[in-house]
Amino acid sequence: MLSWESKMREKQFISTRLIIVVFILLPLAFALLSCGRHETTSMPEKNASPKDATVFTEKLYARLLKELPFSDKQDFEDAKRGLIAKPDTLIIRDKNGNIVWNLTPFSFIKENEPAPGTVNPSLWRQSQLVAICGLFKVTERIYQVRTFDLSNMTIIEGDTGIIVVDPLISAETAKAALDFYYQHRPQKPIIAVMHSHSHVDHYGGVEGVVSKEDVESGKVKIIAPINFLEKALTENVLAGNVMTRRASYMYGNLLPAGPKGQVGAGLGMTVSEGTVTIIPPTVTIEKTGQVMKLDGLTFEFLVAPDTEAPTEMHWYIPELRALTAAENACHTLHNVYTLRGAQIRDPLAWAKYLNETIKRWADKSDVLYGMHHWPVWGQERVLDHLKKQRDTYKYINDQTLRLANHGYTMTEIAEMIQLPKSLEENWASRGYYGTINHDVKAAYVKYLGWFDGNPATLHPYPPVEASKRYVEFMGGPDNVIAKARKAYTKGDYRWVAEVVNHVVFAFPHNTEARELQADALEQLGYQAESGPWRNFYLSGAQELRKGVDKTVVASTSASPSAIEAMPLGMFFDLLGVRLNGPKAEGKKIIINWIFTDTNETYVLSLENAVLNHTDSIQAKNADATITLTRDALNRIILKESSFRKEGKAGNLKIEGSKLKVEELFLLMDQFDFWFNIVTPRK
Repeated sequence: MLSWESKMREKQFISTRLIIVVFILLPLAFALLSCGRHETTSMPEKNASPKDATVFTEKLYARLLKELPFSDKQDFEDAKRGLIAKPDTLIIRDKNGNIVWNLTPFSFIKENEPAPGTVNPSLWRQSQLVAICGLFKVTERIYQVRTFDLSNMTIIEGDTGIIVVDPLISAETAKAALDFYYQHRPQKPIIAVMHSHSHVDHYGGVEGVVSKEDVESGKVKIIAPINFLEKALTENVLAGNVMTRRASYMYGNLLPAGPKGQVGAGLGMTVSEGTVTIIPPTVTIEKTGQVMKLDGLTFEFLVAPDTEAPTEMHWYIPELRALTAAENACHTLHNVYTLRGAQIRDPLAWAKYLNETIKRWADKSDVLYGMHHWPVWGQERVLDHLKKQRDTYKYINDQTLRLANHGYTMTEIAEMIQLPKSLEENWASRGYYGTINHDVKAAYVKYLGWFDGNPATLHPYPPVEASKRYVEFMGGPDNVIAKARKAYTKGDYRWVAEVVNHVVFAFPHNTEARELQADALEQLGYQAESGPWRNFYLSGAQELRKGVDKTVVASTSASPSAIEAMPLGMFFDLLGVRLNGPKAEGKKIIINWIFTDTNETYVLSLENAVLNHTDSIQAKNADATITLTRDALNRIILKESSFRKEGKAGNLKIEGSKLKVEELFLLMDQFDFWFNIVTPRK
């Protein structure tokens, strides 16, 4: 059997937290362009292995062990409470035998074991907690399967059937979780699937637990918050390539699991590699106060848009005195801005919706369960947890604006803000996933944008040009490296990373600079309390030492159901993003599209180097008209077919100038997934 690291290299996972990964590799030229195998581009390896923690990192660990309440074991009691069964091993495969989920590489994370010298003790504690795996009873009628994926699958037992809440990322992991539940609980049928919000780890496995046919027949309801489908499909598509590349850093997918590599993501262990699916909702929760009776249980809803997800909802079940705040009250400080890149979230709205949740239900809730991590039991503890989560996000919002109104800049504020002791010593407010630093910066940008008001920062040089000038001013690369080495010996790794980065960007083949930069990033990774920060630092260090490994073409895991759910307008929007504007200058092309099976029509027009589309009309002066079925387009997108094959099958025809159609698609860029991050783009 291949090792985990070899497996990851053989079939590289690209984070399926990004919804339609297949769009990133979309064959926009419809078989006119093809994606081939790349050659490895790397520097000669020298000292490529990870190194040990330095004395400065050890001192940080010692300080944290004294400052934080490690003697508080309540979370461990809660994380194990209600355990019914745990799997002896957990390796989940797809239909082709490929591993999509494997906890074995993380077996080095053991409870009661002290943190290795290369893992922040606080992050180590969080990883010990999220590694606890199995089927758990939350309260009467509510069960959770945990650590079968990044998120939890919750099963609520009705009178005659069960409601599955948030069926993980992949169909394979969702099926395995449901099967594990059925091994220990009655085999009641699924009557509904509920999605708490629009991120893929809460709906991607839906077809692993129910079929599209059962949904279409009315046998199974799909319940989701308002605008769920739109938000699920649009949040990451247009910037999907860059987001997904950055996500490979955020989740540490290129790193081997181990004390010097990946130890978890803070929110969970990692992300699965299986088949992402989606089924459109049949029931929409549109407003706060909406109530639904479902198989003997009452669900009272609160909609919470623009919080952890663009659309999200909380709910309360009075018969069970059970409350969930979805992913808005986890056992970690969450992301106001996610490092893979996304639109900034609203910390003030986040706090207000938690406050509304407290107002409505906290005084009558005996348990608070979430879509990640473990529950909280008891009215007082539920209230305390919700208040501290609310106040954490409100503090970030308010104190960022207070200091901004004093004239401090984004970077200054991020260094100035520290949570009050009551929150800082609260484990659930610690920055295992989000951090105070980058959440504060996000809050600043949300209100004030990227510009700090100083005209000196209004129009800076891009990285390579700035780096050349910095290095010249600092006396050349050798002088910079010599001074940076002195800073390294003093433990000033942040400064080493910042200053040596200029040498790397000015002289990317300077091996000495790359190695020193990698050493500094590595220590920053070891010191990081945030799982994503650790993964970013260590991924950067690995890439500096070994180069960008382009030998493996990024695989996709989107399913036909995900493609079918994509609105045609989104497809045409993505074409506009791929249009190479400079190449398109001076060209004018108009193409009509007719979809015979959906009765939809579009005009796609290229003018002024911009691609626009308009629905429900046809242009009389079109250069060509493409008539096809939506199913045919789906097959082309999935690379199951091509324009030529669909034409021969009678599912597609082009009237007018085929040359104009070909010319348009030849103007489309094909994005290189493996672009450089820690070294300049070539």
